Amino acid sequence: MEVDGIVDALTSNNIPEVILAVGGLLAVVMTFLYLRDNDAAKYKVTMIFSMLFGILMAFIAFNTYGVWAIPTSIIMIVAAFTLIIRPFKEIHFAVLIALLVMGIVYILLGGLEGTDLSFLAEGWVRIGIAVFCGAIVYSLMHMIESIVKIFGKILNAWPILLALGLICIAEAVLLITGHGSLYDFVRTRFNI
Repeated sequence: MEVDGIVDALTSNNIPEVILAVGGLLAVVMTFLYLRDNDAAKYKVTMIFSMLFGILMAFIAFNTYGVWAIPTSIIMIVAAFTLIIRPFKEIHFAVLIALLVMGIVYILLGGLEGTDLSFLAEGWVRIGIAVFCGAIVYSLMHMIESIVKIFGKILNAWPILLALGLICIAEAVLLITGHGSLYDFVRTRFNI
């Protein structure tokens, strides 16, 4: 089955709305488990399951983009990002990616032996180029990592996570019952 067939099947059966509601419910449950005991196994298992569910939410949000109203798509994407980023708050991806790049550059430079550029494949020059490339990638990735972590910390603060979960649930209920987006519902009820 192709991606278009999967998307058609999903949108015709209210599955994205259910997934939005389950994502909101996971955010609410994770908030209460965090407040009770953030070192407990229940919280950690819920966090990992929520991350995997967030990946599913992101897949559906990107593949059903344009089917829903823009506010609904934004809620789904923000909720997916929030659920995905939570377990990775303390991992420094910039270092890991920089080390990977250093290794790849070092190996690729080894392939230059026997060519006019064989001096790049020898000794300290090869190591220096690999470290230089790793440093550039580290700087760029560290900046990106910092930006992502700022948004992750803000969205994963327990009051915001709880509010986001409740918004997801309300959005899903309104969509399933045919009232449109939460944005539309508030706008029509309060004549905004």
